[in-house]
Amino acid sequence: MEESYKDHLYVLILCGGGGTRLWPRSCKKTPKQFLTDFLGKETLFSQTVERARWLTSDDKIFVITNSDYVDEVLSQGKVISPRNIIAEPEAKNTAMAMGAGAAYIRAVDPQAVILNFASDAAIGDKEIFIEQMLLAAKTASSGDCLVTVGIKPDFPHTGLGYIEAGERRGEEAIFKVASFKEKPDLETANEFVQSGNYYWNANLYVWSATSVWSAYQKYAPDIFKYLEQVAEAIDSENEKEVLDRCYKQVESVAVDYAISEKADNLLLVPATFAWSDVGDWKVTYDLSSKDGDNNVIQVLGENGQHLGFETQNCLIETKNRLVATVGISDLIIIETDDATLVCHKDKAQDVKKIVTELKEKGKEEYL
Repeated sequence: MEESYKDHLYVLILCGGGGTRLWPRSCKKTPKQFLTDFLGKETLFSQTVERARWLTSDDKIFVITNSDYVDEVLSQGKVISPRNIIAEPEAKNTAMAMGAGAAYIRAVDPQAVILNFASDAAIGDKEIFIEQMLLAAKTASSGDCLVTVGIKPDFPHTGLGYIEAGERRGEEAIFKVASFKEKPDLETANEFVQSGNYYWNANLYVWSATSVWSAYQKYAPDIFKYLEQVAEAIDSENEKEVLDRCYKQVESVAVDYAISEKADNLLLVPATFAWSDVGDWKVTYDLSSKDGDNNVIQVLGENGQHLGFETQNCLIETKNRLVATVGISDLIIIETDDATLVCHKDKAQDVKKIVTELKEKGKEEYL
C-alpha cells in the first residue's frame, strides 16, 4: 500500500471518561478533558483535536462521547463536523466505544486506518509523535494486524498497565506483543522499567477498519453482535433507538480484556515522545510549573487566595476563598464551589474511592 494509507487515515477521539481521580475539579458536569485553566490555556480535548489535525484532515476526525457532552464537543472542537460525533447513550467502557467508532468510520470508508486517541492525555515532541504514529498506521495498513503504541517508561508507574515486547519484526522498531500486565505494585513496576522490555499501556491503538472488525467478530462475539446492529442502523430512521438498545444490553468491558489479551496478531510500536495520562492530582502536580518552595498554586477565581507559611511540595487550587496553610508538605488541596479535597500526594490514586462512596450514598450533588 506504500503511502496510500495516508488517504484513509482517520482519528477516533474517545471522550467519555469521567476523570474520577481528579475530583472535585473533574466531575460529571465537566470531566477533566473539558476543564479550562488546567495544564495550559487549551483544554485537554482541544489539544487532542489539534493533535489529530497533525495527522489527518478535519473531515476524518471522529469523536465518540457521552450524549451529555455533545454540546461541549461542538463548542471546543469547532472543526469537527456534527456528523462525525457519535453520542453514546451511556458509558460502556473502551471495547464498545472503540468498536462503535470503528463501525461509523467503516461505514464512511471501508479502507480506513483508525488511530484511537484518548481525549485526556498530555503529549509532547510533535515531530516524534507524528513519525511514530505514522509508523503504527503504516504497519496497521499493511496486513491483518492490530497495533498498540506503548510508551517507554521513565519511572515505575503503578497506576498503569504494562505491555511486554516480544520478538522484533523486521528492521523497523516493531515487535510482537508478548503479554499484557495488570497495574503492578512498586517492586514489580521497578523490575519492568529496569528490564527495558516493558512499555506503558496508553490505550493508543491503531488498526484498519477491516482488521478490527474481524477481531471483534473472532474474540468478542458478545460485543460484535451489537456492533453489527449498530452498523446496520447507521443513517437510518431508527439509528438512535438501536444505539440505545444495544448500549443498554452490551457488557461493559475494556478493549484490553475483550480484544488485546486474546489477539495473536497484535504488534507493538514503542514510543519515545513525552506522554502522560493526567490520571490523578500527583501527575497534575508533576506536570505543572513550581514556585520557589516547589509548590503549584492555582488561583482560579476572583475571590481565590492562598497564604502559606512553611508550605512545600504542595498542589493548591483555590477558587472562591482564602486557603491558608502552615507547616505542611506533599499535600493536594483542591477548593471548588461544591467541595474541598485534602489528600496526600502519595494517595492521589485513591481519590476515586471518594467518588465511589459519594455514589453509594446518593450524594449526586457533589459528583
